[in-house]
Amino acid sequence: MMESALVALPVILPLGLALVAWMGRRSPVVSRSILIAGTALILAAAVALFLAVRAAGGPLRLDLGGWERPVGITFKVDLLSALLVVVSATVAFAGALFAAGEIGRLLWAKGYGTFSFLLFTGIHGAFLTNDLFNLFVWFEVMLMSSFAMLVLGRRRHVFEGATQYVVINMVSSFFFLTGLGILYGKTGHLNLEEVAARLVASGSDPVILSSATLLLIAFGIKAGVFPLYFWLPPAYPNTGYATAAVFGGLLTKVGVYALFRVFGGAFGFLSGYTSGIFLLVGVATMIAGVLGAASQFHVRRILSFHIVSQIGYILLGLGLMTQGAIAAALFYTVHHIFVKTNLFLAAGAIASTGRTEDLAKLGGLLKATPLLAILFLIPALSLGGIPPLSGFFAKFLLIREAMREEAWIVTAIALLVGVVTLFSMTKIWSEAFWKDSPRKGGPLSLCRRSLLLLPVAFLGLLTLLIGLFPGSLISLADEAARQLLATNPATLSTSP
Repeated sequence: MMESALVALPVILPLGLALVAWMGRRSPVVSRSILIAGTALILAAAVALFLAVRAAGGPLRLDLGGWERPVGITFKVDLLSALLVVVSATVAFAGALFAAGEIGRLLWAKGYGTFSFLLFTGIHGAFLTNDLFNLFVWFEVMLMSSFAMLVLGRRRHVFEGATQYVVINMVSSFFFLTGLGILYGKTGHLNLEEVAARLVASGSDPVILSSATLLLIAFGIKAGVFPLYFWLPPAYPNTGYATAAVFGGLLTKVGVYALFRVFGGAFGFLSGYTSGIFLLVGVATMIAGVLGAASQFHVRRILSFHIVSQIGYILLGLGLMTQGAIAAALFYTVHHIFVKTNLFLAAGAIASTGRTEDLAKLGGLLKATPLLAILFLIPALSLGGIPPLSGFFAKFLLIREAMREEAWIVTAIALLVGVVTLFSMTKIWSEAFWKDSPRKGGPLSLCRRSLLLLPVAFLGLLTLLIGLFPGSLISLADEAARQLLATNPATLSTSP
């Protein structure tokens, strides 16, 4: 009973807190308190679930309503799911701290806290479900709540990017649902384990290939891969900073998680069909994203394009499809969630201090806020892969696997993209912090400055700790990759 409660808590808790936040939305003080305390509770529940999975030595299950697979809805929590729920809850807590200093009375009254909790209900449901149709349902919960957060209290010009965001994601949902229909017609099941077992006999059936192709497109749109990423750069720079940070850190990674779960697990036997696609798309995504970032002169636009480029690195792990490569990609995913969330939060602190995100109008922040200058450098250098930060080991592990597989062109491009990424980060540093200020920014109150910088410092500390002590996360990622690949039908067919 205790294990069942722990499995359900990361979904039930934010769902219940969404109602509590709605009832308290009239008071900004109450709303802030509910969001911060609620995300702290969710983080505690996520850590407890992770420890339970580690103690059990294998996945935990919850059959909702007592109905077992393949009829009922099953939550299955392995090390990959548990780890990502902890990472997601950590981002939720950091985002709540920042929102307390950023969000004004109007957005609290319109239900910012409620939609935040609903968003994390969808994210955690997607991480925990073992059923593809319910993965679709959780994606829709994420889509509706994220759209509400994008447009909440915003001006008319924001709706163009937000509308494009929701339309493209609805197209993704169409591909997803069509692929599920084909898969269900062929196998009679949508439970991932049941599907994997039945795909052993199907092999490279054209019907299965068509379903896999549709799912690949659907998840590719969610993950923001080339050439399906065009919805992302216009959407994130026009919303609030706390919202953009959570979106930038997590939403594309849920699409990445679906790629891992489906194409590293149930559809893993099609690696001969998908590996080349993942490598080609990964390289194209890295190049398109980093060139887009290099051409921008607006802080959040630079960061938005770098979401795209860094997704390309993660796809390399799926393209190489070895346990070491999958583990490296999982390590990279965790690193990138923390770093990208932190960079968007730092962008919010930069804009709050300098009153703009236009690099041409920024400057002098090194003198004005030396602490922010230091805190920005940590995730910025980590994104560029500078040791001893987490980004160095994330890139090192992936490039090492690429070299082992003799993917020399991929290796060279990954290294070159890392250099250009560092150029983009130094451009922000030199323009916003190093050069003289062309305009005067008003000082922030001590309370507001603390609320804005505390989550940036918190996530920066995590980045430092991962970089200084990478062994624990490397071993976790390796074990999570082993568990994931054990669900591959090719593995199932050869096991006694």
